[in-house]
Amino acid sequence: MKLACIDVGLKRIGVAICLDGNIVIPQNAILRKNRNQAARDVTTFLEEWAIEKLIVGLPLHAESSEEMERRIKHFISLLELTIPIAYQDEQSSSIEAKELTQGIFKHKKDGRVDSIAAKIILERHLN
Repeated sequence: MKLACIDVGLKRIGVAICLDGNIVIPQNAILRKNRNQAARDVTTFLEEWAIEKLIVGLPLHAESSEEMERRIKHFISLLELTIPIAYQDEQSSSIEAKELTQGIFKHKKDGRVDSIAAKIILERHLN
């Protein structure tokens, strides 16, 4: 089953895919100009890769988790998907992604760390 994972943020959406059930590959992040544009870009990405299930990172145990959970679920409702959606705890995935990439590349705001976080979330889902 072809899986994709998104880590929804206010400025960027990290994206990772798993096409064979084993190897998770981070993709270019989707930069958010507004939610409608971002929703279109995510939907297009999922269609282009023929994704069969979407995994969405949710901050289940963070201090501000209720507000972010509401925002993320609202964003997901804009996607109008026909594939199954599963939610996965994303706790500390961004911190872990920054630690993993320390010294590999500069932490610019280009979304690479966001997509590494999506990779971590998808790997958690697979395990």
